[in-house]
Amino acid sequence: MVVVFEHALKPLWPEARLPIKAVFDPGWYGVLVFFLVSGYIVPASLERRGSVRAFWVSRFFRLWPLFTVCVLGMALLAAVGWDSLHTWWGSRPVALALAHASMLQNLMYVPNLANVLWTLSYEMAFYLLLTAMFTLGVHRRSTAAALAFAAVAVLGAGLLPVTLLSAGGAGRMLTVVVVVTAVLAAGLAAVLRGGRRLQQVGAVAIAGTVLLLLAVNQSYPGPWQGLFILATMFAGTALYRVETGQFGHRHIAWVALVPLAGLWLARADLGVQLAIAAAWLTFTAGMTLRHRTMPSWLTWLGLVSYSIYLLHPLLLESVEYLLPNPQAVPVAVRPTLLVAVYAVLLGLCALTWRWVEMPAQRLGRRLISQAEPRRAESRRSTGLAAISSKD
Repeated sequence: MVVVFEHALKPLWPEARLPIKAVFDPGWYGVLVFFLVSGYIVPASLERRGSVRAFWVSRFFRLWPLFTVCVLGMALLAAVGWDSLHTWWGSRPVALALAHASMLQNLMYVPNLANVLWTLSYEMAFYLLLTAMFTLGVHRRSTAAALAFAAVAVLGAGLLPVTLLSAGGAGRMLTVVVVVTAVLAAGLAAVLRGGRRLQQVGAVAIAGTVLLLLAVNQSYPGPWQGLFILATMFAGTALYRVETGQFGHRHIAWVALVPLAGLWLARADLGVQLAIAAAWLTFTAGMTLRHRTMPSWLTWLGLVSYSIYLLHPLLLESVEYLLPNPQAVPVAVRPTLLVAVYAVLLGLCALTWRWVEMPAQRLGRRLISQAEPRRAESRRSTGLAAISSKD
């Protein structure tokens, strides 16, 4: 909701956007709260089931159906003339479409179809790294991962190249997108279907590819910001492990170095510094209150948060088209317009939750529950075969 506020400033209060961000950057605040929560929740989902296959089935039906709706919505806005697509959609459609299908477009120098989609690339990078670490048996090294990403951000972000792989023409971009997609697809296939040795090879291929993209192919928001985002997510994971007793409380002191690194990296931008501090304070408050019953409207916002994230750019692009000169609108009227934007947005989110997100997640859970007995039976059969061969 805070990210929506920042993005609503452009079509409603363009004159206030930069002054507000200079004091407090609401977009970075919202993004970092999200990534802390994601780092806390997502590994627990993977480790609770103990199945990489179930994790990816769950993630697919959680993310891609509504993502497809967002993509189709942006295409519709472009078709009716309410928005315009990046010129590369005309000259590099295969590379752009394939990169978006993997959700790693922001790490392959591909312009995002909707402005918010850049964060999904870092979320996907996190999922892939978690998969690799879980497969290799090093998934509990969350604190070390958080500190490593923070250290590289502090020590090396100013020296790291930007778009080293993808820049240089349409052919080069297509090659990078195809190679990255093929390597990651093969790595995931090996992890999901291969024997133990092949799974390890696949995990190394996944981790190596993602780390390479993070190191030399980030164009937006920038090397230190991207690395700091990964540090933030792994910090959330470390705090989850502290709470569940997997780590001692001394890890909290190590994790505290991550926001301190962020404050130092953002030393030239007060708005981002305050956003980082506020995000961590918000997460701390949430942890403190986590055993209390939350108001129903707040938990409902949590349910539809993905819809809020993906649908608000479409709505605000429409507002920008219908209101080409917002400064001509009296200032007293603009809060009413903002309330109307939120009302329409939440109404749309209720629909997409009911008709897209909930059915997709239900289907994912059904597929997982149907696959688990088959895997258990397969394991039993394998064990019996091994006993028989020994006999």
